Amino acid sequence: MTIYTYSEARQKLASVLNQAQSDGEVLIKRKDGSLFVVKPISPSQSPLNVEGIDLNMSAEEIVDILREVRSR
Repeated sequence: MTIYTYSEARQKLASVLNQAQSDGEVLIKRKDGSLFVVKPISPSQSPLNVEGIDLNMSAEEIVDILREVRSR
């Protein structure tokens, strides 16, 4: 795990972020000894974000089927 000083991290921010991306996380240490972790996060996706399926049906056919089912 790579540790950067606060000054190094400020001067090389792009490199620090790239290092965090490749290694999983990077530490930044202040003069007072406090440590901070920089790590990438994965973009979360909605569980409702699913791929559609091709039914080979027109919208009109689907609406007709729904109307028929609802009328029962």
